[in-house]
Amino acid sequence: MVDLFIDRVLVKNNRDQDELDTEREIVARLQNRILMLFFASAACESCQQFAPTLADFFKRLTDEFYVDRSAQLVLLYVSLDESEEQQEIFLKELPKKCLFLAYEDPYRRELEAMFNVEELPTVVVLRPDCSILSPNAVEEILCLGQDCYRNWQEAAELIDRNFMINEDFEQKSMRSFSDPVRRLKYKVEDERKKRRKRKTRRGWGDGGDGEVDENKEEGGGEGS
Repeated sequence: MVDLFIDRVLVKNNRDQDELDTEREIVARLQNRILMLFFASAACESCQQFAPTLADFFKRLTDEFYVDRSAQLVLLYVSLDESEEQQEIFLKELPKKCLFLAYEDPYRRELEAMFNVEELPTVVVLRPDCSILSPNAVEEILCLGQDCYRNWQEAAELIDRNFMINEDFEQKSMRSFSDPVRRLKYKVEDERKKRRKRKTRRGWGDGGDGEVDENKEEGGGEGS
């Protein structure tokens, strides 16, 4: 799904409406996640009725108030509003963690055509590889609630970050470009320590913990 938005600007639905406008930011937000494209309009009464249900659905899966770990789920509002003012009004009904495309971005209409959106509201659910899990999950969300996500997760064969070992998880969420260099440095240092311990054990036998063996090695032998 990253490929769909790699050259686009996604906007956060927070007070400052921060923009994700770099490839690194887009990848970090979308990679290995299920994406819900929410096509709607403030002028649509059915959209207004469905919005609170969708907001609650998303919050209960991603908000720390409800869950210990956020689901690998992204909500992106694709506005089909008739004005920017209408879009701003409708965004107030949606979670702060959701994303949206700016009103002036023509890509909104391209996505509408791409996914054959013929009715509102529509929630297109995508796997991480951009293939469609559901062409319109509105009724599914209304009927099944949070069980939808479990079904989607299984169908998408999503790699659950919660069960990754720490090192793998850290590599997936690097905070700076210097992280790989620092990780390599620590890895080399760890390997050196392991080699010293193995060398010490061969020379002196199993003399306890690593610190004792290293002291012996530095002292030149036993009983010194």
